[in-house]
Amino acid sequence: MFGLFKKTDLPTEKEALPGRDVALRVAQTHLVLNNPMAEPFPDDMEFAMFGMGCFWGVERLFWQQEGVFSTAVGYAGGVTPHPHYSEVCTGMTGHNEVVRVVFDPKVISYQQLLNLFWESHDPTQGMQQGPDRGTQYRSGIYTYSVEQLALAQQSQKHYQSALKEKGFGAITTEIVDAPTFYFAEDEHQQYLHKNPGGYCSMRGTGAVCAVAPNQVAL
Repeated sequence: MFGLFKKTDLPTEKEALPGRDVALRVAQTHLVLNNPMAEPFPDDMEFAMFGMGCFWGVERLFWQQEGVFSTAVGYAGGVTPHPHYSEVCTGMTGHNEVVRVVFDPKVISYQQLLNLFWESHDPTQGMQQGPDRGTQYRSGIYTYSVEQLALAQQSQKHYQSALKEKGFGAITTEIVDAPTFYFAEDEHQQYLHKNPGGYCSMRGTGAVCAVAPNQVAL
């Protein structure tokens, strides 16, 4: 965090830190939503996962949305199993700071979550978001179904046009199948609820991605 220089290239599997077999322990209940932090979740819930820079502000963005059942911050997209924050910060795990969102699709659609994703950060910055530089701050959409992948890819094309009109360059967001999600340390969960004046660098571009579900053909 806080603009310190970090690695901007991903490590190879051989270079990555070894990690461990033991998962980090987190609270059982979300401090804001009062719902479970971990599975099992109600059968009608769905998952989404996003990387948008520092995960503190990103988690708050999503827990504030009606229809979101639970959120958690963690690490994904790298090599090291069950990494710790200090290891992710070295750039030698390959992981991104992500937020996993558990949501009710009857109340909030995946497309609405995508609109929030695109509009709430700058997806053109590569291995950086605002003052935070490093592989853990890259923009990413990690999909849980063929339908989510199609929606993510098509909304990217839509938002690229909106960005171009605002004078921004090419989107660098990685859009891939959801990798293993590793919970971050408990101190990072709902961080801005615990620390209301805490650090948040999340800034949008001003470009709008108001895609309605019926505008995207699967």
